[in-house]
Amino acid sequence: MYQADKAPLVVSVPVKSVFARQDAKILDDYFTNRRESVLAVDSVVDDSVRRLLVSYKIGIVLALRNTDGPLGYLMLGEHLAGGYSRRDMRVLRAMTDELVIAIQHALSIKEIKDLNANLEQRVRLATKELRSSNAQLQKLDEAKDEFISMASHQLRTPLTSIKGYLSMLMEGDVGPVSDEQSKLLREAFISSERMVRLIGDFLNVSRLQTGKFIIDRHPVNLSKLVADEIEALETNAAARGLKFKYKAPKSFPTMNLDVNKIQQVIMNFSDNAIFYSKPKTVINVELKEVDGWAEFTVTDHGIGVPLAQQNQLFNKFFRATNARRQRPDGTGVGLFLAKKVIDAHGGRIIFRSKEDQGSTFGFRLPIK
Repeated sequence: MYQADKAPLVVSVPVKSVFARQDAKILDDYFTNRRESVLAVDSVVDDSVRRLLVSYKIGIVLALRNTDGPLGYLMLGEHLAGGYSRRDMRVLRAMTDELVIAIQHALSIKEIKDLNANLEQRVRLATKELRSSNAQLQKLDEAKDEFISMASHQLRTPLTSIKGYLSMLMEGDVGPVSDEQSKLLREAFISSERMVRLIGDFLNVSRLQTGKFIIDRHPVNLSKLVADEIEALETNAAARGLKFKYKAPKSFPTMNLDVNKIQQVIMNFSDNAIFYSKPKTVINVELKEVDGWAEFTVTDHGIGVPLAQQNQLFNKFFRATNARRQRPDGTGVGLFLAKKVIDAHGGRIIFRSKEDQGSTFGFRLPIK
């Protein structure tokens, strides 16, 4: 079939091997306006078209059409035994429909192959771009971790000194301290403690990234550890109109734990309860033994966590929307690290929450 944007029609005839473009156009124009699917040269009324076909020694033209228009033409040479019979014509008409179906299938297969080839090329290019972007992100992530580690180490020493000097001032080592001065010093001391904990969190995140996060186990009285941490936070809680309620168990088995990291988890859960609790409420802290497990929980009556965001809560740097409003200066690493610490001890995180009603955070650790 003649198409202006494609090569001329190729035919297998003894006279010529290529059907000239202008001849193809003449033939296409002639058959486009006719309904016949099979046309013998003798029945062509247009002299110029008939002469054209004779010049190519064509005896029969089969117009291959579908619902969208012509697909092409099948041309048969002159009959060697005196002409095509009516039976030949009927067979050719029947064959035309089968050819159209076959051609459509072939075109569909080609279209699918071309589409697949195109898609494969696009996927290869996209994969290459993603690999390049991923490599750049990895370099940026490594640079970020290196900076966090370096900055944390550099900040830890001066902050420890500041905390020590504040403690000396509060205890009156350099002279008498008034009640108003004591209150201001206590606020500064609490803030310095929080900064030290934040630096510890960032250092642990850096260690996790570099594979240097190690659990250093030693025998520890978990009941006393909890009591000490709660006592250290009572002043901060009282300043916000809150109160801790904790009844230490009469006896509790000694456990092999990484004291510093478990202490950090207890502090994180308790500190969050202070910041997110409603004023003049009680924060309940409980430690008990349950079927060979040590179970620790901190329950507040605070803002809670939206249900839709609870499954992301322990992801690195994630913070719920209401938490960001309540405490804009949070980092989103405390809960992430808490889960890593508890997982590394072979334990499980405890978490329950209802928005605007409160939350329970805690852990279960195997006693043996």
